[in-house]
Amino acid sequence: MTEPRRPAGRDPALPVTAVLGAGTMGHGIAQVLAQAGCPVRLYDPEPSALERALERIRASLEIFCELDILDLEGAAACLDNLGRYHELERACAGAGWIIEAAPEELPLKQELLARVEGLVDEQAILCTNTSALAIGQVARDLARPGRLVGTHFWNPPQVIPCVEVIKGPETEQAVFERVLAWLRRLGKKPVRVLKDIPGFLGNRLQHALQREALYLLESGIAGVEDIDQVVKYGFGLRLALMGPLERADLGGLDVTYRVQQYLLPELDRRVEPSPLLQEKVEAGRLGFKSGQGFYSWDEKERDQVVKKRDRMLLRLLKLVERHGK
Repeated sequence: MTEPRRPAGRDPALPVTAVLGAGTMGHGIAQVLAQAGCPVRLYDPEPSALERALERIRASLEIFCELDILDLEGAAACLDNLGRYHELERACAGAGWIIEAAPEELPLKQELLARVEGLVDEQAILCTNTSALAIGQVARDLARPGRLVGTHFWNPPQVIPCVEVIKGPETEQAVFERVLAWLRRLGKKPVRVLKDIPGFLGNRLQHALQREALYLLESGIAGVEDIDQVVKYGFGLRLALMGPLERADLGGLDVTYRVQQYLLPELDRRVEPSPLLQEKVEAGRLGFKSGQGFYSWDEKERDQVVKKRDRMLLRLLKLVERHGK
């Protein structure tokens, strides 16, 4: 166990926070908090996972410094704010904010949060990082479900500003508002999701696009690279500057209406996953994690792919923020 220190960059408005899970999302969420001056306790039952998380955070901080988003002093302060724990009781003791970032398995999240609830003060706020699970279901075994809020950080969380904040059926309004305020203080852009619906906002939009992309590929209308390129070098460029409703206003709602009249009946409307997607999953071709998916991924180059992605996203974000001003 390593305790977080208290550097001069500490933000007293942010509570001691325990991040539960040091994997893909947990290590990035911990970095966001620590970088903003929050004392963070990163928990994972596997010491090796905590070591890997620290390596990934250090590598990420190098990119932030390389792009002049952070200086060396800020990177050191971030690491000083970060403690690593493999004992849940010690990680949670005295924490005012818990962010659960366990794998996307409902029983696992339910069990972990129910256990945590008995380790923290009654006023502590619990958040579950989930991309699609119903918040009401995650809160099922809690004695105080009003203290639970959904917080969907987008991957990579240390780079992507958006966090969907989901109000469960029993979430207290004051708790909901407090989480929104804390996230803004971290430099995030929280969005309010007022109803606990499957997929929330982002994944419903994202998978509507994904469904049509898979349909176009299956139907032989275009190949993998061409489908990706029409997004990356076409309308996708606009998405960083304006959302779909802004774009509709800009182009004219009458135009959107006329296009939808003749186009919507032609779009894919399946309610089950794509057969092509199922075929690849059953064959173990899972994409980046297995080396084969729609593309081939060289194992030696995978770390470089992630670093390149993060550099490009951070550069794009700087441009978008400059444009917004």
